[in-house]
Amino acid sequence: MTTTWDVLVIGGGVAGLSAVIAARRLGGSARLVESAPLALRGGNARHARNFRIAHAEPEFFAPGAYPEDEFLSELVRTTGGGTDAELARSLIADTTDVVDWLAGNGVRLQNPATSAIPFSRRTAFLLGGGKAMINALYQTAEKIGVVIGYDSKAKVLGRSGDGFWEVEIRNGAATERVRANALVAASGGPRALAEGLVLRGGAYSDGAWMQRMIEAGAQTIGDPASGHMVAVDARGPQVDGGIVTRITALPYGLVVDRNAIAIGLPGADSGRAHYAKWGARIAQCPEGLSFLILDSDGLRRAPPSALEPVRAETPAGLAEALGLDGVALARAFEGCKKLAGPPFFAFPMRAGLTFVHFGLAVDGHMRVKTRDGGIFPTLFAAGMIMAANILPRGYLAGLGVTLAVVSGRRAGEAAARHALA
Repeated sequence: MTTTWDVLVIGGGVAGLSAVIAARRLGGSARLVESAPLALRGGNARHARNFRIAHAEPEFFAPGAYPEDEFLSELVRTTGGGTDAELARSLIADTTDVVDWLAGNGVRLQNPATSAIPFSRRTAFLLGGGKAMINALYQTAEKIGVVIGYDSKAKVLGRSGDGFWEVEIRNGAATERVRANALVAASGGPRALAEGLVLRGGAYSDGAWMQRMIEAGAQTIGDPASGHMVAVDARGPQVDGGIVTRITALPYGLVVDRNAIAIGLPGADSGRAHYAKWGARIAQCPEGLSFLILDSDGLRRAPPSALEPVRAETPAGLAEALGLDGVALARAFEGCKKLAGPPFFAFPMRAGLTFVHFGLAVDGHMRVKTRDGGIFPTLFAAGMIMAANILPRGYLAGLGVTLAVVSGRRAGEAAARHALA
């Protein structure tokens, strides 16, 4: 039996949810295919805590103003001018009503007056974090009539003579064929796992859909060898560790590699994104492993960690606990002025990959471009699968969730308008 839909959305993260809700609210029949089980639905946004938005004046969720021009200026500076400025400006303008749109779909924000988290005028913080946002959006989607399938894999079989997409959806041993007037790919960007590298996001965003579209003639953008990496606790999970395994206290202690040799990073400081600069440096270490060593003062300045640090009263004891060369570690201690005295605490670290600066090229309606200079008129992309159009290099805090919402909403609306025309 084959069912027909106006809009079929592949991927159940924030981008896919924004797309399918937007499409359904315009009156189109909408279906969402999520590869993860219900308990792990939502993609990498489950680990989010805030998102970046432009606002012309102070709001309850963010003190001060953050004008659109300042947002764009910071993005251009971060990317070294590599961003698609016209598309970026347009999407930044769309962020001004994201808070209201999310609130209208059940998502709640934290009030700075009642939270211990230091708030920024650039970002809004989610009440309950990313998981609460995901749950609220799924509840809204179900309420307005979106059909959702979990543990499902979608495979495009081709286009029919009347222009509909023919798609096969598999759930375990069950197989179903559906027809869709328009497709929205919101299945996440490419995933690359090198030896010693940790994947911070979920295991179900594997880049398979993006690869299929590339093989079908989609135009790519960005650099597949470049990505955003941060320092994470090496004892955390290989995948899906999220923000709770991030290590940010590197400016307050001594960092050594697997051979107990002190390492540094030119230009590293205690600024907002110093831990992101350390990610690539740690990836270059022998075995991709390094260690942060703190004294009591450094540990006190460090944010709470998911895993307890390794503790020792002497450098020799710490070397034994970490499996490091004692003589080499003692030498590293002698050259470090940041460690006042025992006890000492250590966190083993690896580089954690957040995303790759590579994706599919899109136009202003989120339609996927083709390699020959055209577009796929009924194929749209949203979220990290198209983020390299805006962020081909570098990193801006909170931009991932923001891009997911605005690109997803725009893709869903454009897909629905086409289907209902």
